[in-house]
Amino acid sequence: QVQLVESGGGLVQTGGSLRLSCAASGRTFSTYGMGWFRQAPGKEREYVAAISWSGGSTYYPDTVKGRFTISRDNAKNTVYLQMNSLKPEDTAVYYCAATGPTRAVLVTTGEYRYWGQGTQVTVSS
Repeated sequence: QVQLVESGGGLVQTGGSLRLSCAASGRTFSTYGMGWFRQAPGKEREYVAAISWSGGSTYYPDTVKGRFTISRDNAKNTVYLQMNSLKPEDTAVYYCAATGPTRAVLVTTGEYRYWGQGTQVTVSS
């Protein structure tokens, strides 16, 4: 069992930055693919970043590419999401998620086994 706890959300103005953190429990964190997803009111949950077990591969959708950066520190069992140039449409609850042991980078919600409780990000215009 893996528990994930997000932190770092909050209110920021358009063009600002936030850094989300996700602390994971368990000894097998370094074998898991990790991802960040978000869900705005009335919309489906969507992926915004994914990273391989080693950190060597990362994926982003076009909506955040060039603005968001995912990284991980396996020694600290932590994954990060640096968000720059934030826009009002980035407003959502952001979730950290973990797959089971895999070398793949996965981008769909159904492929993730463990989820955090979410942290609210609000970007004001």
